[in-house]
Amino acid sequence: MRLNRFLAAAGLGSRRQCDELIAAGRVTVNGQPCTDFSTQVDERTHVKVDHKLVRQKESLTILLHKPAGFVSTRRDPHATDTIYDLLPPKFSRLFNIGRLDAQTEGLLLLTSDGDLAQHLTHPRYKVEKEYEVTLNKIWDPQLAENLRRGIFLDGKRARLTRVQPCGPNRLRVVLEQGLNRQIRRMFYAIGYDVKRLVRTRIGHLRLGDLTRGGWRPLTKSELANLGRSTPTPFAKSPAAVSSPRRNS
Repeated sequence: MRLNRFLAAAGLGSRRQCDELIAAGRVTVNGQPCTDFSTQVDERTHVKVDHKLVRQKESLTILLHKPAGFVSTRRDPHATDTIYDLLPPKFSRLFNIGRLDAQTEGLLLLTSDGDLAQHLTHPRYKVEKEYEVTLNKIWDPQLAENLRRGIFLDGKRARLTRVQPCGPNRLRVVLEQGLNRQIRRMFYAIGYDVKRLVRTRIGHLRLGDLTRGGWRPLTKSELANLGRSTPTPFAKSPAAVSSPRRNS
């Protein structure tokens, strides 16, 4: 197993974060400093980070229904509430896969599995994310093609894969990209403000009826399905109107 994958499997972060640990000279292999990402290690190899022995742990991935007002980070000097305030201390080693901005709600995954994080966030895998969007005024369906064709944001063409009205000012949209505040900025570019934004699906995994602030571990079958890339049809999600409640 490559060194960066070993570190990611031990819960030290995504592969990119583990590459940064290696490049910084913080990793030793069998007592020797190692800066080669491709170094092969196994269960008999002594790997240390900052002089602490690293052991592989069974990976864990949980689904969190993020409420509005919580930031998707471990610490933020400008924020009062973070997603880790919603979780037990035993989950402090988990890192979030992608982000939702502070006012966006819905499905957020946290994991100790760096390979899973790589798969779900790398552009080449084109993992679908579905959102429910509430706008500040009545939607003009003729503008949907603008969103599918693409709008330039920061020099990149931002596209929505699918756009489906589900009310006078409500839509379900699907994207495969992950640009900063992409959906809000795309709608703003065509004259709309997004009043509420809820992520309801990643790949084949749906938020379902999990209450705001609630979390649960993923099942083995759900983890296996996250590796599939077949598009999923729109489905009505009750999660966007569920009442606030935290897990005990």
